Amino acid sequence: MSQPNGRGEPGRMPGLPPEVRKDGEPGWAGGLRKLYNSVVEEPLPDSFKDLLKKLDDSDDA
Repeated sequence: MSQPNGRGEPGRMPGLPPEVRKDGEPGWAGGLRKLYNSVVEEPLPDSFKDLLKKLDDSDDA
């Protein structure tokens, strides 16, 4: 059964939960994890490192 307006996944009824993989994880979770990991692995800009150093130095005073 396909969506009446031609949108959505064919064979899925409107209002049903999204597809879940065999490991119990929703289909979009892998992409979200990949995006998160790419952001976490980005190097810290030098200006941000300088700011953190200034803040650490001010705590010591």
